[in-house]
Order: sequence, then C-alpha cells, then structure tokens
Amino acid sequence: MTTLDKDNAVQPVALSIVMPALNEGQTIEVSLGWLAPLRERGVEVIVVDGGSQDDTACRARPLADVVIEAARGRARQMNAGAAAAQGTVLLFLHADTQLPPDADDLVLKAIQAGGVWGRFDVRIEGRHPMLRVVAGLMNWRSRLTGLATGDQAMFVRRDVFGRVGGFADQPLMEDIELCQRLRRLSRPVLLRQKVLTSGRRWEIRGVWRTIFLMWHLRWRYWRGESADRLAESYR
Repeated sequence: MTTLDKDNAVQPVALSIVMPALNEGQTIEVSLGWLAPLRERGVEVIVVDGGSQDDTACRARPLADVVIEAARGRARQMNAGAAAAQGTVLLFLHADTQLPPDADDLVLKAIQAGGVWGRFDVRIEGRHPMLRVVAGLMNWRSRLTGLATGDQAMFVRRDVFGRVGGFADQPLMEDIELCQRLRRLSRPVLLRQKVLTSGRRWEIRGVWRTIFLMWHLRWRYWRGESADRLAESYR
C-alpha cells in the first residue's frame, strides 16, 4: 500500500496499525470508525480475524485496508498482521482500545527522534472508581520497569520487530515477553498521551478479583512459570 502526496508522488506507508479481533462483530465498526481519520492521512489499518463465529471480518472489510484470517491467538494474529503490513512502523491495537486523535503524528515523531519502540499511557473506561487507580498503576509500573501491556497500544519499528522475532507463540504474556527482548535493544518511548481501553473484563470478572489475578499471574511469570500454565489459570 502507498499514499500520494500533494505532488502525486508515491510515498511508502509510514505507519501500519494491526488489530487482532475475535467475535467483535457488535463493536468492530465503532472501533474501526475511530481510525478513519488516520486512514485518511495514509495510515494502513489491518484487521486479523482469529476465526470469529460472528460477522467480524465482514463488518471490518469496508473500514480497513486489509482483513486477513490467522490461527486463533493474539500473538499469532499480530504476527500475521505484521507480516502483511507495508508500514515502516507497526502499532498493535486491541479492538476495544481507542487511540488519541493524533496518535499517528505522536508515534512517527517519537520514532523520527530516535525511538525504537514504545507505548502510550492508558485510561480505563468504566464505572468502577478503582479502574482509574488500575490505569495509574499500569502507567507507573511501565515507567518503572520499561515494560508495557497490549492495552497501551505498543508500537515498534518494523525492522526491529523482525529482528527480535516478533511475538512469541504463547497464549498469554506475549506483550511482556516481547518487551523483554526489545528492552535489551533500547528503552521504550513512554508517551504520556492516553489511549482509552474498555474496562469490560475487569467489570465482568470483578475489579478486585481481576486486579489480584493479573498481578498474581505476572508474579508467577516472573518466577518462570510457563505461559500455557498461566493461561489455564486466566481462563
């Protein structure tokens, strides 16, 4: 995919957004609608469906540049999207997360300034007052450790993503595992502008229960437990 500037010269795509999706038919049009202004500015949007049982892919096609199918699993889907991308920079976006309006400009300026990879701060949408605290802790922890989560819309130079081997084929903690490899090359760019992500998993499972579960799983992962075993606990 290429874009045309005012002089009609063909320019390569600078930024590709990769969105893994699974059974998001009820909300995918809204999610992609948020990205329409970025597409107008030349950002490539790729949706990777992981075998949805609803009409996610059908609803996504008019609103994305590329819609492909891949084996189920967020890591596999994001790797497939990265392989199909034309951009020199990749941004991985969950289907329930909304970027700030100028996200493309923020990311590309960060990379042009010498950044290799990075992420946004996050705000969690929901009624429970603890969700604001959860988001604050996520942002604080990320600044302290140099790690990021998928909810924070991670971005990375495409060549570097390929150099480190992409996401590991594991069912959980694929974002943390990638960050650990990227961190050996460079500290992340920590953008203070916020993405807005849905608090539905916290509210469905129970906010306090989910907080405890996620921190406990991260501790076990740090202790060396396999992602497959952690995924069983998560489910």
